[in-house]
Parts: sequence; structure tokens; C-alpha cells
Amino acid sequence: MAAREVLSQTTRLASSSALLQVLFRLVTFGLNAFTLRYLSRELIGVVNVRLTLLYSTVVFLAREAFRRACLSGSTKRNWTKTINLLWLTVPLGVFWSIFLGLVWLHLLEVPDPSVVPHYQAGVVAFGLSAIIELLGEPFWVLAQAHLFVRLKVIAESLSVVSKCILTVILVVLFPQWGLYIFSLAQLLYVSVLVMCYVIYFVMFLGSPEATKKSFPVARMKALLPNLVEDETFVNWKEAWLTWSFFKQSFLKQLLTEGERYVMTFLNVLNFGDQGVYDIVNNLGSLVARFIFLPIEESFYVFFAKVLERGKNVKDQKQDDVAMAASVLELLLKLALLIGLTITVFGYAYSQLALDIYGGSMLSSGTGPDLLRCYSLYVLFLAINGVTECFTFALMCKEEVDRYNFVMLALSFTFLCISYFLTHWHGSIGFILANCFNMGIRIAHSIHYIYDYFKESTYRPLTGLLPSPFLVLIYIISGVITGFSEVFCCCDKGWMARLIHISMGALCFAATIVTV
Repeated sequence: MAAREVLSQTTRLASSSALLQVLFRLVTFGLNAFTLRYLSRELIGVVNVRLTLLYSTVVFLAREAFRRACLSGSTKRNWTKTINLLWLTVPLGVFWSIFLGLVWLHLLEVPDPSVVPHYQAGVVAFGLSAIIELLGEPFWVLAQAHLFVRLKVIAESLSVVSKCILTVILVVLFPQWGLYIFSLAQLLYVSVLVMCYVIYFVMFLGSPEATKKSFPVARMKALLPNLVEDETFVNWKEAWLTWSFFKQSFLKQLLTEGERYVMTFLNVLNFGDQGVYDIVNNLGSLVARFIFLPIEESFYVFFAKVLERGKNVKDQKQDDVAMAASVLELLLKLALLIGLTITVFGYAYSQLALDIYGGSMLSSGTGPDLLRCYSLYVLFLAINGVTECFTFALMCKEEVDRYNFVMLALSFTFLCISYFLTHWHGSIGFILANCFNMGIRIAHSIHYIYDYFKESTYRPLTGLLPSPFLVLIYIISGVITGFSEVFCCCDKGWMARLIHISMGALCFAATIVTV
């Protein structure tokens, strides 16, 4: 596939993903804001921290390494062996689900049944939901590798909306059900997600469109594990690359969900404080989920297809190198601008956003300071997502293995810093530790990118250097909106709030014009 065609399809994938996720997540955002009025902070803490951590850990450990390995390289491969390899995620998921489920049930603190009922059923349901989701992994990888633009977004959006609608209905009608509500909603989410992929491929395979595209799989039976006569069951090169990524993914999960592991295993915050932290964390990461994640996933595929893993810049096709460098520079510039905008304006509008979203439960106490710190963290997330997507797409197996040792040291350091900062500054310490963690990862990726392009004429890292005039505009906007918050927000009535919002809109418009 030509580099320009890959770029075109990847851009469509990222933009369509971002747009549809924004539309469907706005619905979710509203439904969640509604349910907050009916739930206790302790219940939110158990669901969004304890049980969601179980689900995300099982899914991540079982599939992340397989995804990265199987999405590397060309789509022209022996897909039977790749699909066989992907089906190994299911038994791996069963193992992690049983093992971690026992830990969650017998080794961790059990919440008070009078405050958070049906905890045991919740653990079983969230572990089972992870296994169900892994049943769709071969379909997901096949769709992602062939850049099916709408399938992934529609499937995820429908599953999220279905989950939210069921949650709202059960919360309003049967609030006494406790964790049964979220268990049923989680099982519905993964079931809808997997069924969307299965139904699509049932209709697509064997169709004229599939024949026209020369799709490598002709029947649904080919998406099940199959023995290849006189050949190995899996591609051993992919299998060893998967093992390298697995060691890395284990560490990456510690870094990504580190604060939740500290909360869960070290009990530095009670369930109520965990609930507030998680709500603020989810609110602060909206842009990361809407924009950064689709960009990272889509352009990882782009870089992996356009440039060959493990080869230096001189051994690549120079036209492809030029395009990759140009795309990387633009992505870095975009990530920097989005991150700076959120950091500057997030500081002055955190309290207002929390008050509108969750009322005094969120806007009082540590909530506003948490969201202000998270606004800075978003800048680190933006840059790290782009730099790591390029780095992981180009690293050879040996480089991945070396990076694992860096991640091991970083994981240990991060957990220690999280623990001490939390004792020093409460839940804000988690966000400060995350900023440190992301800063180190960004430094590693920037060093890799610099070394990769130093023997060429391309300098994509210049995308991280904003113009002095733009920096001045951001500083002025931050000062104006900061004073506006002091005099107009948030206990001075709606007219003062509107003035505060108007000041922010004017400053934002000035920033956009400058860009």
C-alpha cells in the first residue's frame, strides 16, 4: 500500500474516531452527570477504581502485546497464523481473570456491604466481562490492520451508549441494587462491542466489497483457530515480538494505572476520596480519550506500515521517511498546541466545570485543585502519546527489550514517588507523580527520535518549539482568565459566571487567531 494512501486512510481513521467519540461521549458525559446525583462517593470509588482496575488489568495484560506485535508490518502475511496467535489472548485472559479475581476477593480490603452491596458479584462480573471482550480480539486486529474507519468507532460508541443508558435506568429504578447495576451494564458493554464486530464480518466476508479489496480472509471459519498443514501453528517471529511487548506492557500498565494500584493495594485514600479522584481524573482526561488516543492508535498503524521496524533512516525509502518526518512534526505541533491550551484555560475554569458537572460534591474540597493539576498533566499526555506511538512503531525487538529495563526502573520509581507524594499532598500527589512519569517517558522517546533522524536532513522535533509570540499570548490569556476567576467565579451568581466564560472565550479566540 502506498505511503500516501496509508496516510490518507489513517487520517480519516483518526478524524472519524475523534468526531464520533466526541458525539457519543457527550451523551455519556450527560448521563454520568445525571447519575452522580443518585450515587454515593464510596460506590463510585469501588466501581471506577477497584473493579475497573480489575477489568483493565486483565484486558491489558492479555491483549496489549498481541495487538502491538500483530499490527506491525504489512497486511500481506499469513493471516491464519496471526489469527491463531491472537486467539491465545482468551486462555491468557481466563488465567489473569481467575488469578486477579482471587486477589481482589481475598487479599484486598472488602468495602462495607451496607454502603457498597454485592462486591463479590461485581468482581466476578468484571472479570467475566474481560474474557468476553477478548473473544473479539481477532476481529479487532483484522479491522484495525485494514483501516476499517467506521467499524471500530461505531462498535465502541454503541457499546458505551448502551452501557450508560442501562446504568441510568437501573440507578433511577433500582438504586438499592448497588454493584449489580454496574455489573450488568459492564456485561452489556462488552457483549455489544463483540457482537458489532462479529455481525460486521459475517456480512462483509464473501461480499463483493471483500472480493474487490482482495481481503485475505474469505470465510468466518477462517477467523477461528486453524491448523496449517506442515507448518507451525503460529508465526514465531510475531510470537517472540509479542513476548517482548508483553514484558513491556506489564510495566506500561503499572505506569498507566499506577495511582489506582497504589490506591487499591496501599489504601492511601478511602473509597469516597477515590471516587472524587476518579471523577476528576475522567473529566480531565476527556480530551485524551477524544483526541489523543485515536491519534495514537491510528498513527501507530501509519508509522508501522510506512517505515520498516528495526531499519535505520538511511535504509528506508527516502520518500517514506520524508512523509513520516513531516507527519510526526505536524502531530507534535498539534499535540503541543492542544496541551498548552488545556493547561492555560483549565487552570481558571476547573472549579466552574466541576460545579456544573457534579455540584458541590466535586467543586468543594480538593476537586478544583485536582483538575487544575490534571490540566498540566494533559500537556504531558499529549506529547507522550505522539512520541511513543512513533517510537514503538519503529523499535526492533532488541530495542524493545532494552526499553523494558528502563520501564522497570521507572515503574518502581513512580510507585515510590506516588506513595510519598500522596502522603505529602493527598490525591494531588498522584497527578504530580504522573507528570514525573510522563516526563521521563517523553525524554526517552525524544532521545530515540533525535537519534533516528540525526543522519538525515529532517528535524521533526521542531514541532515542539512554539513561537515566542504564541507563548506570550498564552501567558496573557492565563493572567486575564485567572483574575476573571477570582472576581467572577463561582459563588457570585450566573451572571458573573457568564462574564467569566465570556472572558475565556475572547482569550481563546485570540489564541486561535495567533495559531
